[in-house]
Amino acid sequence: MVGTVSEVATPTVRSLDVSVRLSIGTLGLGVELRTDRRAVAIVGPSGAGKSTLLRVLAGVERRATGKVEMSGRTWLDTKRGVFLEPWDRRVGWVPQNDLLFPHMSVRENMAFAGASASDVEETAELLAVRPLLERRPRNLSGGERQRVALGRALLARPELLLLDEPFSALDRPLRLDLVQRVHALAERAGIMLVLVSHDDGDTAAMAEERWLLVEGQLNRL
Repeated sequence: MVGTVSEVATPTVRSLDVSVRLSIGTLGLGVELRTDRRAVAIVGPSGAGKSTLLRVLAGVERRATGKVEMSGRTWLDTKRGVFLEPWDRRVGWVPQNDLLFPHMSVRENMAFAGASASDVEETAELLAVRPLLERRPRNLSGGERQRVALGRALLARPELLLLDEPFSALDRPLRLDLVQRVHALAERAGIMLVLVSHDDGDTAAMAEERWLLVEGQLNRL
C-alpha cells in the first residue's frame, strides 16, 4: 500500500533516460536527461517548457520524437515506432489543473485507480483531506484539490510520479509538512519523483538533483 507511513518497502532501483525533441509554435525542446536519483526537480522560467516535458513523460503529448526509457522499459522510441499509452506507463501525473472528475466525490476520485477503502482513508489522512472525502471537487479550495489529485496519483501505485507545482496553493507551514511527507512516502514505496516548481523550499526539501530548463535546453545544476 502506497499510503501508509508505517510501510517498509524493499528499495527499488529506478532510472529515467530521456532524449526527446518537440516543437510547438514558439516552444522548442531538445532535452537530454539521464538520472537514477529518486527525486528530481526541474526548474526554470515560465514558458520554458517544464510542464510540456512532464506531458511528454506522462504520454499525453504525442508530438515528441526521440526516446524515453523508465528503468530499462521503453515508453517512447519513434525510430522503432514504439509509443506506450499513458495507462500502460505506470505514471502518476499531477498537473497544475488537477483534472479531478467533477461528478465524483473526493473518495471516488482517490479510489479511481482501484485503491481499497482503507488505503483511501489512510492516504486522505496523510494528506489532511480525510474530512473532505464525501465532498465534490467544486466544494474544495485550490489547495484541497491539489492534495486530492496528489492522493489519487499516489494511490495508482506509480513507478514515476510527475508533480507540476503541486503545493502552490498551500500556505507555508502545511506546504513544508506535505513536501516532507510525500517525499518520505515515495521513498518508502520506491517511487521516482519528477517535480516542477518555482519554489526553492519545495525543491530543497524534496529533490536530490536539480535540472534547469532554459530556452528548450535542460542542464543539471
